[in-house]
Amino acid sequence: MKFWSQYFIPTLKESPADAEIASHKLLIRAGLVRKLGGGLYTYLPLGLRVMQKLTQICREEMERAGAIELQMPLLHPAENWVHGPRWAAAREIMFRADSAGEGKRSPREPEYVLGPTHEEIITPLVKAEITSYRDLPKNFFQIATKFRNEIRPRFGLMRAREFVMMDAYSFDATDEGSVKSYHAMKAAYEAFFRRIGATAIAVEADTGVMGGSFSHEFMVPAEIGDDDVIYNEESGYAANREKATSGLVPKDLPDAAPAGGLEEFATPGVLTIAALEAAPHSVPADRQFKTLVYVGDGKPFLVILRGCDELEETKLGSLGFTVFRPATPEEIEPVMGARPGSLGAVRGTAKNFPALAGVFADQAIRLVGNGVTGANKDGFHLRNVNVSRDLAVTKFGDFRRVRPGEPDPRSGAPLKVRRGIEVGHIFKLGTKYSEIFGAAYTDDQKQNHPMVMGCYGIGISRTLQAIIEQGHDADGIVWPWAVAPFQVLICLLDPQLPEAMELARTLGAAAEAAGAEVIIDDRAERPGVKFKDADLIGVPLRLTIGGRGLKDGIVELKWRAAKDIAKVPVAEAEAQLAAAVREGQAKA
Repeated sequence: MKFWSQYFIPTLKESPADAEIASHKLLIRAGLVRKLGGGLYTYLPLGLRVMQKLTQICREEMERAGAIELQMPLLHPAENWVHGPRWAAAREIMFRADSAGEGKRSPREPEYVLGPTHEEIITPLVKAEITSYRDLPKNFFQIATKFRNEIRPRFGLMRAREFVMMDAYSFDATDEGSVKSYHAMKAAYEAFFRRIGATAIAVEADTGVMGGSFSHEFMVPAEIGDDDVIYNEESGYAANREKATSGLVPKDLPDAAPAGGLEEFATPGVLTIAALEAAPHSVPADRQFKTLVYVGDGKPFLVILRGCDELEETKLGSLGFTVFRPATPEEIEPVMGARPGSLGAVRGTAKNFPALAGVFADQAIRLVGNGVTGANKDGFHLRNVNVSRDLAVTKFGDFRRVRPGEPDPRSGAPLKVRRGIEVGHIFKLGTKYSEIFGAAYTDDQKQNHPMVMGCYGIGISRTLQAIIEQGHDADGIVWPWAVAPFQVLICLLDPQLPEAMELARTLGAAAEAAGAEVIIDDRAERPGVKFKDADLIGVPLRLTIGGRGLKDGIVELKWRAAKDIAKVPVAEAEAQLAAAVREGQAKA
């Protein structure tokens, strides 16, 4: 049992100027955290209590799923990362920590880095310690501080430079075993989010820099989310925008027959899809081919989409390039023979087609029977362009951004979109890391094989704020029972009255005996201040004791999420409070 006057809960009436979203404002106003610098926060007692509860529930679910806890260094030798598969892609988001006085080392070759995650650390460890199939499978996890060099930290704990994460790593002898481990962790995640009272949706996701064959994100629906979730309730389909597909293009769509020969026509000053849509040319965007030039691992390549579609750039990661980016105008002209606005991929029209690493077409261009594209001559386009006859396509794929209303790939029903906050991510990595680091095992036939890996992460600190974003009202936070800093707040309106303080202690002890954590607001403050602070910090159950109520023989019981206030006879207060605590526990 804690007493507010002896504790530390520095609530604020006003939000800080740099807090942009509700959860960030409430983190500060409710006295959970304080900002040290950009993306750096101190957890104050209330915030720390919530973090400890999230951590413990996460630990329990990981252990229930068979994972084994360990603790790895936060400071990593850079050579581990240089030797790994993603140094080129990850180095820009990593903090460097060179030894003092090193001096001679190139700034592009740090001695140490602060870890954003630990694949490059755990894999060499397992390589050195596990060599036989008899010791597999294994799944190791830790709950630790991580670091990411965010260029623009914002939204409080949502996009911070230092954060707390649970990261786990599974090692299996077979692909089938790895899939089993993956689904066990997916179930553990679902149990974790269910226990903490957060609505989290598992959605198909891009594997990104992490790599691997497939992954799922766990998204908490929220209007300020950092990603879009494309979904359909009827079929259960859900994916983040970077991974989402639709049934827009039928699998059995026949190739369109050519409508006529290629015809070049002048388009002076026409450099955009919209300009070609306008008179006098009047070519609808869905009849145009959009040609984009990218550079992957130092070589240019083309991406073709319909003019009405947007590129989902993350999907280009499926092409196998370690690093890719849009080409500059200075890089485009020597290859294509024209500047942006007149580009195309018709065979024989580009200045130096052999220089290209490939021509990759979104499958939706097959919906364009005979369209228009750039002629690779400044100020000219080509009409009657037929996909199968004319375009030099190396490979078709899914590169476009899915739009709401398109058919669900499973049921054909319209897809919907909503914003979400990513709070967890799981990956089936395969052998990407084990092969590079030599993490192999010997089977019962004395044959060596690379271990099959999975990796799993939950953003503990981000989850704390996501819960607030999902559960708040105009007055403050509405905590779920299991993670509230305290479950019961006894609001003592007249702390100077001995009988009021004695009753508060008695009822507090009763609530604790029933399994709740209790704080008594014994401050010499006006009732309005106490009620406002109670709503602000969001303790689920409030019991109010006042001198006037005691004269009438009653106390007041109120749930934070409800409007009604129950007047409870003092003689029944212990029993009703214990019953309310059991009700809160049952809902958790």
